[in-house]
Amino acid sequence: MLEPYTGRFAPSPTGPLHFGSLLAALVSYLDARAHGGKWLVRMEDLDPPREVPGAASHILRQLEDHGLFWDAQVLFQSQRQQRYGDILQHLFDKGVAYYCDCSRQAIRAMGGVYSGRCYGRHDVRRQGAAVRLHIADNTTIEFCDLFQGIQRQCLNTEVGDFIVRRKDGLYAYQLAVVVDDCDQSVTHVLRGMDLLDSTARQLWLMAVLGYQQPVYGHLPVALNRSGQKLSKQNHAPSLDQQGVCDNLYQALSWLGIELEAGIVNPEEILHCAVKHWQRSLLMGRRGALAPRAHAL
Repeated sequence: MLEPYTGRFAPSPTGPLHFGSLLAALVSYLDARAHGGKWLVRMEDLDPPREVPGAASHILRQLEDHGLFWDAQVLFQSQRQQRYGDILQHLFDKGVAYYCDCSRQAIRAMGGVYSGRCYGRHDVRRQGAAVRLHIADNTTIEFCDLFQGIQRQCLNTEVGDFIVRRKDGLYAYQLAVVVDDCDQSVTHVLRGMDLLDSTARQLWLMAVLGYQQPVYGHLPVALNRSGQKLSKQNHAPSLDQQGVCDNLYQALSWLGIELEAGIVNPEEILHCAVKHWQRSLLMGRRGALAPRAHAL
């Protein structure tokens, strides 16, 4: 049985929040509040070379300005290296983690799906090697996504043994997110469609570790005028901090929630939005154009 509802929003501090980020935060927040649950914020600061100085604190201010207040201390992944190291050692002890020094060129030669060439080198520590998680033969992961329905992925043929620690020594997202969701007792993971493809890998790692699996929901993608996903890489504009209520109204409208105009307090907007929130608003949707001000 799942524990009492706990949701979370987990941005990376590679720049300020944009409209797509606000949608992800808003959906996870509304669903948590509508179900009487807790809402957490986690900072996924695992990759220092990609981080923007001051972005983490700026993101937290943006959330607060939009009335999105969290229920516990913010967790920073950069402060959890020992925990990830302990889990990695546990995976080595179970015989499912191994070192791999195969190049990207070698993996392309395998057809793009890692063949498990280095499996068996569990105790061979090599400088500059990544660590991969072995996937048992004929492993197909199936789960029902709240918004996208039944999902099925054969990890052996579509993914292959995947990386849990990179060659540069940084822990991979797949490992950190699984450990954090377990440690924070997260029961519902509502996030963007761009992360749907990685869910099967996370579910496999949870199974290996004996963790309770959360409920997943992958919301549609907000697109720019060129049909690209709004992202920092595609230069999505930062949220206008002078137009917080307009941002919320536009985001809610994008989600299918139309509120009476004229509310000028973010907390009151969110209070009304919680009453109108329904998961069915997003079922089957995969993407839609962002409002003009956000889809440059």
